[in-house]
Amino acid sequence: MINIAGVISIVIFYVLILAVGIWAGRKKEEGNDSEEEVMLAGRNIGLFVGIFTMTATWVGGGYINGTAEAIYTRGLVWCQAPFGYALSLVFGGIFFANEMRKQGYVTMLDPLQDCFGERMGGLLFLPALCGEVFWAAGILAALGATLSVIIDMDHRTSVIFSACIAVFYTLFGGLYSVAYTDVIQLFCIFIGLWMCIPFAWYNEHVVPLSSIEADWIGEVKSEEYFYYLDYGLLLIFGGIPWQVYFQRVLSSKSAGRAQVLSYVAAFGCVLMAIPPVLIGAIAKATAWNETAYKGPYPLSDVETPMILPMVLQYLTPDFVSFFGLGAVSAAVMSSADSSVLSASSMFARNVYKLIFRQRASEMEIIWVMRVSIFIVGVLSTIMALTIPSIYGLWSMCSDLVYVILFPQLLMVVHFKNYCNTYGSLAAYIVAFFVRLSGGEPVMHLEPFIHYPGWDEVNQVQLFPFRTMAMLLSLITLILVSWWSKWVFETGRLAPGYDIFRCVVNIPEDVQRVGEPSEDGEQMSVMASGAMGKMYGSATMVGKDERNGRVNPALEADDDIPQAEVERLKASVGSGGGTKGNINPGEVQTTL
Repeated sequence: MINIAGVISIVIFYVLILAVGIWAGRKKEEGNDSEEEVMLAGRNIGLFVGIFTMTATWVGGGYINGTAEAIYTRGLVWCQAPFGYALSLVFGGIFFANEMRKQGYVTMLDPLQDCFGERMGGLLFLPALCGEVFWAAGILAALGATLSVIIDMDHRTSVIFSACIAVFYTLFGGLYSVAYTDVIQLFCIFIGLWMCIPFAWYNEHVVPLSSIEADWIGEVKSEEYFYYLDYGLLLIFGGIPWQVYFQRVLSSKSAGRAQVLSYVAAFGCVLMAIPPVLIGAIAKATAWNETAYKGPYPLSDVETPMILPMVLQYLTPDFVSFFGLGAVSAAVMSSADSSVLSASSMFARNVYKLIFRQRASEMEIIWVMRVSIFIVGVLSTIMALTIPSIYGLWSMCSDLVYVILFPQLLMVVHFKNYCNTYGSLAAYIVAFFVRLSGGEPVMHLEPFIHYPGWDEVNQVQLFPFRTMAMLLSLITLILVSWWSKWVFETGRLAPGYDIFRCVVNIPEDVQRVGEPSEDGEQMSVMASGAMGKMYGSATMVGKDERNGRVNPALEADDDIPQAEVERLKASVGSGGGTKGNINPGEVQTTL
């Protein structure tokens, strides 16, 4: 029989979130439907909202449910996600937030496409897209399973209803709606779960957490040390190259604030993990066969993922679980809306605009993004309803983000002069096949290499092959880039073989003036053509120029004084200002 109180709880929380999402969408500047306004909230997210939305990068349905499940099944020492994701925010703030925000990028893929070209950027988009879509699908599936068990709501109805709410307000307000609903959702999670803990703690069927029977600490066996380290590094560094994180970084008012938000959000991740950790420990100390629970005991693999809502249902009074269940639903919404917006933003800007429609207007891009939001939402919903091993798919994509995207993002942000498209493609292929070689048990993908330490009984790779794949990818990127540069620049291969046109066979849309101008800078010009039309007549000069691209949000101190611009324009226009003898009828001057 359906739980009426539970349904009312969910409806109330969903209406609250929907109302806040619509209200936040109205904060957009009237008539300003630009990419930055919708995708990045006009780079105007304040400190208070920024802290909450940055924390919500990882704190969501999968985070709180997964934390409680990890405590119940393997103990506190194996609950790596809260600390791993917190450290990922710290390292992201130290090594990436400042550089990415200072350069004024719009998405995480921008620096990759600037360095490797549009099509290679499109290839790198695939693991990022799959990760976001499968993550959204996985948490929607988890919510549907939870509601179907706890309040007897139809699985399909709950998944479709939740997805519709998240897609609607994201469609309406973009990042404004996502950010402001994150504030409500985190409050719901924190207050709702803390309300439940005292009642569950003192339930008559729960033994003291300090007793021997309640072994909720766990242990790491000696043969599992490298396996443990592998997953820890996956969470820390694989948690950085996600658009959901960089969307928050790039929406900050300044580079310094983006770093501060990352550090504060890291503390928020640990703080928000305390309630589910305690709930998992309480579940471990519960004699479930003495409660109203009628399922199998000890709990099977089907029940353990729902350990948190089970504690809410069986160990707390109805009026308390009313708030707790709403908190769980709010947490899922917090994750789903971010992933949908992130995937849509990357597709609209980095695939549709930069690969297929370079001359697309701002309004066209916004409408493509809105259609993408709807399509990604539908895809996530279909996958949540039809694919049984959705978490296995997400786990695989998460690994691919770590082994493929992290080394490439690290290089283009800090060492872009040491990598090129040849190295990027080779590193992509190496990382992909090394990761596949280890198999994926959840997807029933058999390993075709048994690495040292292979556990035949449990069919688990104890060797840290994920981190090995990441390091091999990084080394391949550096070595192949160096080799390709060497063979072309030394003449061992003719320029015509530079098929990616990134070493010596440079496209005509970027030309270098032979001699430096009077002030020591080199002047860059762009030929009329697809790229020239796309970017108009404003490219970068000096250290920031890359493949004739425009950085639309350069810091003020990177700009050339207006008087100098006018002087150079006049010089080139007269044909005698430089020794390059540029024909002004063939080339647009770009400064």
